Amino acid sequence: MANKQVFPTKGNLIATKKSNQLAQMGYELMDRKRNILTREMMSLLDSVRLLRDEITITYQKAYYALQQANMSLGVISDLVEAVPVDTGVHVSYRSVMGVEIPKIHYDKQSLELTYGLEHANSKLDYAYKCFYKVKEMTVILAEVENSVYRLANAIRKAQKRANALKNIVIPEFEGNIKFISDALEEKEREEFSRQKVIKATKDRKQNQEHI
Repeated sequence: MANKQVFPTKGNLIATKKSNQLAQMGYELMDRKRNILTREMMSLLDSVRLLRDEITITYQKAYYALQQANMSLGVISDLVEAVPVDTGVHVSYRSVMGVEIPKIHYDKQSLELTYGLEHANSKLDYAYKCFYKVKEMTVILAEVENSVYRLANAIRKAQKRANALKNIVIPEFEGNIKFISDALEEKEREEFSRQKVIKATKDRKQNQEHI
């Protein structure tokens, strides 16, 4: 669709063609970015599904073990408070087509029981080991899920921009190019016709003068 506010001049035609070329390049870039991000996200989706299934099973085992420990020892909140806070998680980022993807570094420590053994039993030990496994898997799942979320969000934005360029911006530029080109051609035809009339009039006068 042509913008009727565009003046049909050769300068505007050149400028509009350049703008259209840039829009075409922008569309190709957005389309390429979308494809690369989509491949990156698809490579993670299988991992997300497997991790979710595995962590669900591990959580179920951990909570069941915790219930068994509570039943055999009574409320074990005092023992739980003896478990130290884990500070071994650090986050860095890598860039994929301008999208910052998190990379979680976990300084895994050896499994050590931090509560007094005189107030514990094998059921509590098993529950502790299960939740330790849950913690490790949660770190991995957090990295993958956050990466998928960021990639999906970037893909939506790239798709939106690509669609706007393809369906709105580029057609408008192409419409303007056609409008300006047609107007200039019409102007050239009018000028050619005017010149023919002038020449014919001039020739007729010259012929009359020779009579």
